[in-house]
Amino acid sequence: MGDYALLYILFAPFFGALALIFVSNRQALLVRGIAAGSAFISLIASLYLFYAYDPVAGGYQFIQRFEWSRQLGIALYLGVDGIGTPLVLASSILLFAGIFVSWHIKDRAKEFYIWILILAAATIGVFMSLDLFFLYFFYEMSVIPMYLLLGMWGSHTKKYLEMTDPEGMKQRDSVGFIFNFGSNSKEYAAMKLVLFLSAFAVAAFMGILLIYKYSGLNTFDILVLREHASTLMNIPVLGTTLDKIIWVLIFFGFASIAPLWPLHSWSPVGHAAAPAATSMLHAGVLMKLGHFSIIRVAYEILPETTRELMPMAAVLCMFSIVYGGFVAYYAKDTKYVIGYSSSSHMGYVFLGMAALDYISLSGAVIYMFAHAMATGMLFSMAGWVYDQTHTRDIPSLGGLSNKMPFISACFVVGCMASIGMPGTVNFVAEVMIIVGSWNKYPLQVVVAVLGIVLTMAYLFKMMRSLFYGPMDQKYSHSHDAVAFVDRLPLLIMISVSVGFGLFPMHLYNVVRSGVDPLIAKITHVVPVAALPAPESPAASLHEQLAARGAQLPESPAAQ
Repeated sequence: MGDYALLYILFAPFFGALALIFVSNRQALLVRGIAAGSAFISLIASLYLFYAYDPVAGGYQFIQRFEWSRQLGIALYLGVDGIGTPLVLASSILLFAGIFVSWHIKDRAKEFYIWILILAAATIGVFMSLDLFFLYFFYEMSVIPMYLLLGMWGSHTKKYLEMTDPEGMKQRDSVGFIFNFGSNSKEYAAMKLVLFLSAFAVAAFMGILLIYKYSGLNTFDILVLREHASTLMNIPVLGTTLDKIIWVLIFFGFASIAPLWPLHSWSPVGHAAAPAATSMLHAGVLMKLGHFSIIRVAYEILPETTRELMPMAAVLCMFSIVYGGFVAYYAKDTKYVIGYSSSSHMGYVFLGMAALDYISLSGAVIYMFAHAMATGMLFSMAGWVYDQTHTRDIPSLGGLSNKMPFISACFVVGCMASIGMPGTVNFVAEVMIIVGSWNKYPLQVVVAVLGIVLTMAYLFKMMRSLFYGPMDQKYSHSHDAVAFVDRLPLLIMISVSVGFGLFPMHLYNVVRSGVDPLIAKITHVVPVAALPAPESPAASLHEQLAARGAQLPESPAAQ
């Protein structure tokens, strides 16, 4: 696989989606086989990438560059560091698992798999992109599949089914319904997702264009821009400096997808309406596009401004943790509980990022990977329960462990992982975030610890209500996941979560190789080697950076 691993990972889902166009929906087994085969190729290549990445050398590896427009300085420039590598692996794992979670889908299965493959490929493209133009391109590409997956294969909530207009007619097809923000339907959820993400993405794009224009380098190349970002620092604009305006646009533009309070409201609604596999990718990797893009753009290109302004994230993350946790506790819909839980847990990632410490930021990156596995498990099982009972109303359920012993056992593991029990990779990440953030943000750490207790409360409450106690006889037809294709995705995610929880060192070393030079540049603990200014920065600096990309300061462990 060698140097072309990134191309296999990125384009296998795209080619799988392309191949499905020429297959009839009546050939159900072939449709599933093509989708699973392309996802499997991406997964195998991601595993190779993860274990072939050299954490001692560090820097960006497996680089591939294809010039797209010399005049505009745009190139399909791919590469991964210690931060992007585990997130690429998480995307591939959830894509492969999601294919099997959706194995029994019958309504336009071909089209469903096409959009799932494109969604996963788009998220992978963001994690690989070293060019701002293509990072934004893949970021926006992920919105289109989400809209279609929610609007076509999603489900309405209980409140939607009860909503009528004065004449007693359902409102789902009216124009006014789209703007009725007191309602809940799959159309509403899809529209709200698109409006939120597109509006804030425009703000982020404005920041990217300002970087492109005022850097004077005529390039979108992140590795070039990070070496010459000082040109943006002292330009006065509206009583402040340009770098601060750009940073705010980038941060809040990408924080909406994270989602950071108060930009979060689109996310739980989207979780509730989405089919199981879409919720897995939504919570598992789509939400991480925000954190990753902030790290890749704001941290890399504007390190000085990041050190100055990132404390605002330490304030907002407390609201994310507490608000999301309390709403999850009182929610009565299984997907709303897991959706608000995900919003709450993303506050931990922002806390780790805000502390600007080697340990805390490493923990934040590991937590992104860990949360992908834990929330993937929970959403896949919530989807199974819904498929069997046709309801997500928690109070009306109960006693399902008698009918679903395997699912109930896996649900316990998923809850333990989400809480951060020892033996899961979530525990490793949470400890690193708490320890690394304590010196700088002790109040936030106390809130985060209380948030863990709150997480335990609402997940145990949901688990008890779903699987224990008396069972309504109308759900007596429900059955467990018995077939291999039904158990496989859960076993994969559990194995990854527990495996990296027991043996986290390779994951830790990979992540630290990406975090250490970044934090060193932001905090000035270790000076980053300055590259000589080239005669033509946009053209000739590519070769220098490609040759020297791994020659960044080593991690303390490596030294």
